[in-house]
Amino acid sequence: MDPLTHSLTAADLQHRGAAVEAFRVTKRFGAFTALDAVSMKVEAGSFHCLLGENGAGKSTLVKCLVGYHPPEEGGFMVDGREQDIRSPRDAQRLRIGMVYQHFTLAPGMTVAENLLLARGDLPLRIDWRHEKAALAAFLDSTPFRLDLNALVADLAAGEKQKLEILKQLYLGQRLLILDEPTSVLTPGEADEVLGLLHGMTRDGRLTVLMISHKFREVSAYGDGVTILRRGKLAGSGRVGDLSTAEMAEMMVGSSVAVSSGRRRCAADQTQAIGEVRLDVEGLHADNDRGTPSVRGLDLSVRAGEIVGVAGVAGNGQKELVEVLLGQRKASAGQVRVAGEDYQASRAQMRRHGVFSLPEEPLRNACVPAMSVAENMGLRDFDIAPYAGGWLSLGFLRRGALTRRAKTLIEAFGVRPDDPAAAIENLSGGNVQRAVLARELSGPVQLLVVANPVFGLDFAATEAIHRRLDQARNEGAAILLVSEDLDELLELSDRIVVMSEGVIAYEALAGQADVAAIGRYMAGHGH
Repeated sequence: MDPLTHSLTAADLQHRGAAVEAFRVTKRFGAFTALDAVSMKVEAGSFHCLLGENGAGKSTLVKCLVGYHPPEEGGFMVDGREQDIRSPRDAQRLRIGMVYQHFTLAPGMTVAENLLLARGDLPLRIDWRHEKAALAAFLDSTPFRLDLNALVADLAAGEKQKLEILKQLYLGQRLLILDEPTSVLTPGEADEVLGLLHGMTRDGRLTVLMISHKFREVSAYGDGVTILRRGKLAGSGRVGDLSTAEMAEMMVGSSVAVSSGRRRCAADQTQAIGEVRLDVEGLHADNDRGTPSVRGLDLSVRAGEIVGVAGVAGNGQKELVEVLLGQRKASAGQVRVAGEDYQASRAQMRRHGVFSLPEEPLRNACVPAMSVAENMGLRDFDIAPYAGGWLSLGFLRRGALTRRAKTLIEAFGVRPDDPAAAIENLSGGNVQRAVLARELSGPVQLLVVANPVFGLDFAATEAIHRRLDQARNEGAAILLVSEDLDELLELSDRIVVMSEGVIAYEALAGQADVAAIGRYMAGHGH
């Protein structure tokens, strides 16, 4: 008997989820210790969750497990036996597979062709009748349903995620690692995919290890949880025995306030809503390929409210934001700010107090090689008190910029607290804080925000959410575009759904029907 089978027969292993244990795993990259004696136990047939802030070591741990980063110390046990996993082939031999955060599919090929590509041992000539019959039988053995002849390019995001999972199941994996599996899915798609996998773990056919930052998903589907902080084990236990606040405290190392859902409801929206600050009528705009992306969109945002824009990526949100920020020309329609026709010129943005926190701010809102102080001065470096001097020639007053930057750095908690540091050397969360400090440093009338906390850790996310809430409470009109529905439900006064370039659904956040939002996001609500 193969020693890998231990006391189980090959038939037993074929239909049973794997039990996996990491013991004192240590991984270094040069002088940096990414994992420091981390241990984790994943029971066979369980749905185990792996939590931690950015940089906590989650991805490094699972990459060690799938053979991409063999550890310097410690190791792994599979079904009670120690295994030397030095390459992805070793992980495959143990039937350990991983579904990554971004799709790894061939869009111009069919579902059947993508499944066969995953196998890697294809003959020179494929007997398609035989292979499709085998694939149909395989699909019948799983809870997932896809058309084998469908082109991947025509699949919805949820169907593509199903195909990624099916690729691993087709290879016979007994442990399936999921890296943020619902980041591109609608709520309905996320619950469907996780629910189907949860059912497979309940049948004992599969073990799932899921990296996630969504406490709702952890609470709904997780059996056990392991929490990492700064490369070390911060805690573990049964999900049912831990509160969300306790898990969050383990993640960040201190007591934190954790939102349990929506901050606003229809009954307590006491903040006075003011005049219309942003009014968009019949807006049309093309994407980078020159095809229509925004198609006759109507939208308004009033002072003292946050309007959340939900939608699956690629439905015109990016183009809408770029039109509002002057980075893309509209092909038709009208945009008005405070009742004035608006072309997003620098003078208009300054006059009407229009500010922004765009997606990927290091690329879209900064000059990476310039200092934090210089980036914080991009809005007003050419006006007093930051410009002026001899004969009023407008010389840059670097001392004034630096003094203002120090004040903003302290107020917004930017680290490191060095105005001279190149902004490209800051972490993602600190770049966001620095840009938000700049954008909220003056009187804000309209704030356009796109995916403000994507990729950020828990603490940075909470800090930015508080700042947005504060700006709203001080009377700013905020347009918040996000692919994270939980974020929108938490922060928004009103929620709209963009689908195929138009507003397809609108409701007060406190009255919003999450199921309906999901249908409209998926394009099924029209």
